[in-house]
Amino acid sequence: MAEQQAKARLQEQYESELRSSVMEQFGLTNAFAAPKLDKIVLNMGVGEGVSDSKKVTSAVEDLTKIAGQQPVVTRAKKSIATFKLREGMPVGCKVTLRGRRMYEFLDRLVTIALPRVRDFRGLSEQSFDGHGNYSLGIKEQIVFPEIEYDKVDEVRGLDIVICTTAETDEQAKALLAGFKMPFSS
Repeated sequence: MAEQQAKARLQEQYESELRSSVMEQFGLTNAFAAPKLDKIVLNMGVGEGVSDSKKVTSAVEDLTKIAGQQPVVTRAKKSIATFKLREGMPVGCKVTLRGRRMYEFLDRLVTIALPRVRDFRGLSEQSFDGHGNYSLGIKEQIVFPEIEYDKVDEVRGLDIVICTTAETDEQAKALLAGFKMPFSS
């Protein structure tokens, strides 16, 4: 028989205490109705990739180190002459995290990366989309400990979308606050 992988710290926390507290807070009786994390999508746009393909390769390497899995190169859907962009040209990369890697990434984001952001005053509560998903942008990929500052060719930002099964923003906020997301009050 195959050995079962150990659960991530935040996953154990969710199953042991956070799920029941969120169910109690919103009056839910079914454990399957309790909001939970679905996936985390990391996206790094590389506009300079039009003129220099090495920039996209560098962004893919950085995102691989941050996420722990290989990202997909995103390509332009349309040609835009003003930007010297042709259909099919690489313009960025993205990766979707689920399961253990998702919980481990969220743990590193909350405990290590966000405290390293310069002039950090908390995350905006306005970034929920109305369906229980939360988006945030980071201006520098160097806040993640996996990225070696000396080997970075260019400082790039990345977008992080945290998708939950919550039906309302209030449920999603309670779930993320339970994971110690530093919202500004």
